[in-house]
Amino acid sequence: MLSGYADVYYKYNFNKNETDNKTSFTNSHNSFELGMISLKVQHAFGKVSVYGDLGFGKRADEFSYTDEKTSLAIKQLYVSYAPADWVTLALGSFATHVGYELVDADLNRNYSMSYMFSYGPFSHTGLKATFKAGDHSFMVGVFNPTDYKYAPPDSKKYIGAQWAFTPSESGFSSYLNYIGGEDTSGLRNDQLDVVLNYTVSDHFSLGYNGTYSHYKFEDNKTAWWGSALYLNGDFTEHFGLTLRGEYFSDKDGVKVFTDAAAFPDGGSVLSFTLSGNCKIGGHLRLVPEIRLDQASETLFNKGNGSPTQSSPSALFAAIYSF
Repeated sequence: MLSGYADVYYKYNFNKNETDNKTSFTNSHNSFELGMISLKVQHAFGKVSVYGDLGFGKRADEFSYTDEKTSLAIKQLYVSYAPADWVTLALGSFATHVGYELVDADLNRNYSMSYMFSYGPFSHTGLKATFKAGDHSFMVGVFNPTDYKYAPPDSKKYIGAQWAFTPSESGFSSYLNYIGGEDTSGLRNDQLDVVLNYTVSDHFSLGYNGTYSHYKFEDNKTAWWGSALYLNGDFTEHFGLTLRGEYFSDKDGVKVFTDAAAFPDGGSVLSFTLSGNCKIGGHLRLVPEIRLDQASETLFNKGNGSPTQSSPSALFAAIYSF
């Protein structure tokens, strides 16, 4: 079976600065941009299946930042075997189980990405086992260092796990996620993440993502954390809105506030994103979006170089799925 999607967008940053974006995949200003074309192939025979997902474009390049610079990326490639209905083994490369948002634009209601997605893991390569027991499922896996499809020879392995609870016909689902290990520089990282979804009605649903990421190198300990709420309204079968509110705390200057001289006490960002979802003909989705990022420090810069705490932007994206 062959499926996929393609996306393009235009973005305008009101600070007139293309470097103001501190999240993934929309690093531009006043420019028409190509996102990614993704081709997915899946085949199953009895208890064995194979899944391949190739991405072409700038989005694929950023997603595969640990590989040599390329606009072609193997986003996912794995072989799975289900010896029984309650267990599945999979070997290969997978999109991360951590977080609410996904790398594929056609699977998100907001087009721009959250801070938690951007600074969390993108993918894992290794072996995992998934066990199902009624409304519960459990996954445990051993992986290369985060985002590495080809691990350095002396690197150590990561451990990943997930507990999912999805009671049937309740409209509720929950996921408790973990990933931890020592990266290629010897830095220990452990991340705990929770995702909650609740469908209130045919027209309204809620999503929540909270995450905490801790680092330890010798006696030095640092961390960042974030929390986001997603309000989804589908007013007709052709039009909906999603409001994402996110708080991202980087008091130790691990991810965003890395300039110790400028931000000795780190900082935080409060971000609001309102995205429309206009569905046309069953395959095309148009996403007009406005976004405001408000930092506790002068994280952003205007086009003339003057520092500022806020970064407002607007974009328009088109996503075609097949």
